Amino acid sequence: MSYRLLRSAGVGVALLFAATCGAAAQDGPIGFQSPSRHIACQLFTVERSNAVRCDITNATVNAKRPAECDLDWGGAFEIDGRAQSGRRICHGDTVMDAALPPLPYGSVWQRAGFTCKSETSGMTCFNADRHGFTISRGAQTLF
Repeated sequence: MSYRLLRSAGVGVALLFAATCGAAAQDGPIGFQSPSRHIACQLFTVERSNAVRCDITNATVNAKRPAECDLDWGGAFEIDGRAQSGRRICHGDTVMDAALPPLPYGSVWQRAGFTCKSETSGMTCFNADRHGFTISRGAQTLF
C-alpha cells in the first residue's frame, strides 16, 4: 500500500487500516498534515467504506451546531467514497497527530479513491465522484 505525492491539484487525508485492503498492518495512521500543522488528515474505514477525515485548528466557524451534538463541533470534516457531499462532523476525538508527515503546499495526496491538495489557502479533499470539502481557518465549504 503506497501512496503518491504529486505536484499539482489535489487534497488529502488518511488513516486506512491495512487489514481492510488485505495488506500488512501499518505502524501508525495513514495521512498527512499541512506544513503549518493547522490541518491534519487521515484515511480510515467506516462501516466497510473508506473515508477521509481532516481536522483544522482555530477555524472561524459559522455553521450552526446541531442540537444533538454535545461534543466538539466545527473543526472536523469527512468524506466517504459513496458520499454526495463532504460533511462537518460532531466529534470527541481528533486526527491531529504530530507524527503525520507534512504535505507540501502545491502537492497532491491520492489514495483509495481520494484526492487531497495542500495549498497555502487551505486543504481540499474529495472522493472519486469529486464530492468533498475545502477547509481553511477562515472558511469551510462542502461540495
